[in-house]
Amino acid sequence: MLGRISRVTAGLAAGVLVVAGLAAGATTYKVSATLNAKQEIPKQVVKAPNATGGFTGTYVEHGKSATLKWKLTFSRLTGKATQAHIHLGRAGAAGNVLVPLCAGNCRSGMTGTATISSKVVAQMEAGKTYVNVHTGKNPAGEIRGQVKVTG
Repeated sequence: MLGRISRVTAGLAAGVLVVAGLAAGATTYKVSATLNAKQEIPKQVVKAPNATGGFTGTYVEHGKSATLKWKLTFSRLTGKATQAHIHLGRAGAAGNVLVPLCAGNCRSGMTGTATISSKVVAQMEAGKTYVNVHTGKNPAGEIRGQVKVTG
């Protein structure tokens, strides 16, 4: 009986070590984007050539999803930012919203966390996503930047 308990205990300990090793082995990836008016598609309705921004963050994959932690900054917009998102789209092409970042309460310096799918991760890694900040004067987008992923 004592030998059997020892084997079960040893098996449980080994399982805990495997799980701990997997958690410790999770890789964090960095994401970033430099936002400006030149990248905006379609072009701005109300010109704001000096509007700029930045998007930075990290994500950690967990099987079929990942946790994205991000920060968004911007300045010199034509007015209050009304919303911001990560969209699907290569440089020069507009696309659908993938990840909402803020709506209504958008302000420079905002941070947040989002759960994203492995499909979104793959699209980011392939250079197929961009961050877009929208304003009342430029509802289709005022500044934009392609997301870059680094290890």
